[in-house]
Amino acid sequence: MVIKTFNVSEETYKKFSSYCKENGLSMSKQIDMFMKSQVEEEPKARKEYLEKLDRIRKARFVKVKGSLMERY
Repeated sequence: MVIKTFNVSEETYKKFSSYCKENGLSMSKQIDMFMKSQVEEEPKARKEYLEKLDRIRKARFVKVKGSLMERY
């Protein structure tokens, strides 16, 4: 383990500290998990999900007028 010093605003620190205390979380562990999530490789599922979203965005859609309940 390494001890480092970071500068954060007092308000942010207090809010995050309160949040961690209320939820029984370790501030250090939460910051560690955040930093890991920022530097780790992009998971494969994310790439597949983004490709699926792209296909959906490019898809053709049928415009429906009126209520679907009445129509079907």
